[in-house]
Amino acid sequence: MKYSIRANEIKGNERQQGENASHLRGFATLIIGNDFKISNIAILESNEGKLFVSMPRYKSSDKDEKGANVYKDVCNPITKEFREELYDNILEAFEKAKYADKTEEVKSQEGTEMPGFSVSVTPFEREGSNIQGLARIYFEDCFIVNNVSILQGKEESLFVAMPSYRTKQVDENQKAVYQDVCYPVTKEFREKLYGELISSYQEAKDKLETATQVQVQGSVAVSVGQQERETPFR
Repeated sequence: MKYSIRANEIKGNERQQGENASHLRGFATLIIGNDFKISNIAILESNEGKLFVSMPRYKSSDKDEKGANVYKDVCNPITKEFREELYDNILEAFEKAKYADKTEEVKSQEGTEMPGFSVSVTPFEREGSNIQGLARIYFEDCFIVNNVSILQGKEESLFVAMPSYRTKQVDENQKAVYQDVCYPVTKEFREKLYGELISSYQEAKDKLETATQVQVQGSVAVSVGQQERETPFR
């Protein structure tokens, strides 16, 4: 899979507060092909002084055995081989950035073609929410993006929302500003990706509705059959 990595070091006086802040050493951005960007990849230092990569995460509703919050990856490599390759390249880019005192870039391969991908969509509805489906994006069976949402817009229209995080900024209405963690870079790839997500959602929803109708019809048939058997003849 063709990709490039950009990394930069975070100086001591620029380090953020919060989880893992004391161990934060830098950030990296992954660009798959030239069309899809993943930001907020953290480069951390362990207590033993070893650098490691932490993919963007979100706080789930789960708790561990001690009652602490459980965090899950927004996106991550699927295979061991690609994970080792990707993380090594991220750390290489970071080391170059640290010693050059600037943002450095590492490329896996040259190329301009769009990355291959597939999607998985599950219809999902919750009362009071405009979420209609949850999706995953698979890039060439090497990398997965979770937490993609299919939302209901105005006039019954559907649109795609990529995984995002809440920033410290507010808009003119004093509402929190959210920033996408990963997203399509080019218009062409965005239209192709979002079109596939919406199409897969519609297909999955139709299959679910058909299966539900068959189940209901089967229940009605069984109920009628039972009534006929239980009715005495005169």
